[in-house]
Amino acid sequence: MKRWCLLFASLTLSASLLFAIGACKDAGNVAPGPPKGTTPASFSVSASFGSGAAIPQDHSCDGADQNPQLAWTSVPDKTKSIAIVVDDPDASAGTFTHWILWNIKPDTRQLGAGGNGGLAGGIGGTNDFGRSGYAGPCPPKGALHHYHFKIYALDAMLTGLKATDKRADLDKAMNGHVLGLGELVGTFQH
Repeated sequence: MKRWCLLFASLTLSASLLFAIGACKDAGNVAPGPPKGTTPASFSVSASFGSGAAIPQDHSCDGADQNPQLAWTSVPDKTKSIAIVVDDPDASAGTFTHWILWNIKPDTRQLGAGGNGGLAGGIGGTNDFGRSGYAGPCPPKGALHHYHFKIYALDAMLTGLKATDKRADLDKAMNGHVLGLGELVGTFQH
């Protein structure tokens, strides 16, 4: 009986540790919030593929690996800048960030394929591949992955961020500044 109790306690502790590690691992990718007392507006996002559709090979590691053309509808009136985040929550190690871009001019309504924000004033940070700029879908063979293209309308330009900064840094800088959010989800599978 004593041996059974020790085994049960050991399994319970192991499960608790795995849950805690998983919760801490994704803690840096908490969705940034709106200014106090407001609810973010929503707006539409479109790309060279439809919502829920497969992302074309040119926008993946199997092709040119360039960002797709993105367009979005009007953002809230007080928008001072736009930020873009592209991530894959289906990655086996937790949410994987493929692209972060911030300080896009507020009157911008689209980025061309392979644009990376240059003419729109955007600054790119470091993705989870360890490099700056867009890095498209490149999942291992197996399950279908969902890629979330999120466009944030912000009430401020984000200062203090550098091209070496990662997703957690961007999320922290955006927190309390989100006026609106538009999102498009594409899929990819090897």
